[in-house]
Amino acid sequence: METTRENTDSAVVLAPAGRLDFAAAAAFQDIIEKTIADAASAKLAVVIDCSGLDYLSSAGLRSFLIGARSAQTAGVKLKVCALQKSVAEVFDVSGFSRILPPLSDRAAALAAL
Repeated sequence: METTRENTDSAVVLAPAGRLDFAAAAAFQDIIEKTIADAASAKLAVVIDCSGLDYLSSAGLRSFLIGARSAQTAGVKLKVCALQKSVAEVFDVSGFSRILPPLSDRAAALAAL
């Protein structure tokens, strides 16, 4: 899995691509936590654009959960967007959509900040 990072005027956008499974989860969690710390210092929000994410395991979902908790603790707004069907199903079945409601696309996520 590869994750790109882009700064906008209001947010840091992370865009994971590929499979977020057990093998990739720890590295992705580190990226989220560092990004949230950086965003808190710069008074920015964080958007995770999942349009390139093909697969999400329970270990990968845990990375999102820890990221959501870290963002809440740091006072950073965190939005998730552009979930592909298989990833959206994992969010829905796990109930995670109620914790971090996904938005349709990056523009919607940035507008919701």
